[in-house]
Amino acid sequence: MGVSQSMRAAVYKGQRQVALEEIPVPELGAGEILVRVETCGICHTDLKKIEHDLLPPPRVYGHETAGEVARIGESVKQFKVGDRVCLFHHIPCLDCFYCDHQDYAQCSGYKKVGITAGFEPAGGGFAQYVRVMGWIVRRGVVRIPDGLSFERASFVEPVNTCLKALDKLSLRGDETVLVLGQGPIGLLFTTLLRRAGVGRICATDILDTRLAVAARLGADNVWDGPQADLPGEMRRLTDGRGADVVIVAASAPGIVGEAIAASRPGARIMLFAQTSPDETFELKGADLCAADRTLLGSYSASVNLQEESAAAVWSEDFPVDDLISHRLPLEGLNEGIELARRPTAGSLKMMVYPQR
Repeated sequence: MGVSQSMRAAVYKGQRQVALEEIPVPELGAGEILVRVETCGICHTDLKKIEHDLLPPPRVYGHETAGEVARIGESVKQFKVGDRVCLFHHIPCLDCFYCDHQDYAQCSGYKKVGITAGFEPAGGGFAQYVRVMGWIVRRGVVRIPDGLSFERASFVEPVNTCLKALDKLSLRGDETVLVLGQGPIGLLFTTLLRRAGVGRICATDILDTRLAVAARLGADNVWDGPQADLPGEMRRLTDGRGADVVIVAASAPGIVGEAIAASRPGARIMLFAQTSPDETFELKGADLCAADRTLLGSYSASVNLQEESAAAVWSEDFPVDDLISHRLPLEGLNEGIELARRPTAGSLKMMVYPQR
């Protein structure tokens, strides 16, 4: 496979600007691989970094990446040119305090991004090629089975993040779970909860089209969140108690308070979308302490769940076509970013195809 010296990339320029540029194809060091990016999903984590200018430019974002090995560095034995792979851009050191406690996302090594299209490493999937560094090659590259698409493989990393949150919740089969938000991540939670066999899945969103998808993917009850009496609905379904578990899969003013109000005493509440340093909320102490509620957070992926997340995505019934609404070339990235930031009735997962 021939690799040119330059490539197209969507470069973050600062002040919320992303521009399509021609940049050099990254050079490899020993133990590294070059991957030709075929698909990369648009993730809200990257959107927040762009919208709030959280990191200095220039950078190339995008981390839900799948593609084909185009070149291998010296001493790489486990991969060869032509292998089809998907990538994890963070991998923990497995030899520190946080790794010993399986809090991998807090490991200082994990916080280092190990994939770049050039500039400071930032994932790089919104480019035609990415350089995968040695510690990612050793533990963060997953082979795609024959016959499965690259766009399907781009879901392995986000599914891992959802499975990590569900693992923290220690779900029981007879529980009622409420998922606030049915964007791409909320719909992944709904899909995985149905696979886990929980007793009842309830879901909210502000878009009827997303609620229809949620019902198709396994939600037993769906509501327009702002219009519904969620505490009343949840008590009606649970003999007056409220939800056993609430997953906050969207970010909006007052949404954490809604989770508290819709849950029963002793419930577990998972914050999944509250990643912005500017986002704050107020709660009454008694709503947690006197009511025995547990407030949890979960961020990023777990190295322990790589095989499980891949198996979930490889399964025949994983709903790729229900989740992807737009398939865009690099030239359409800004359109995809805007649609992801301000969803419309027809928008869900935006998938970018850098080779188109």
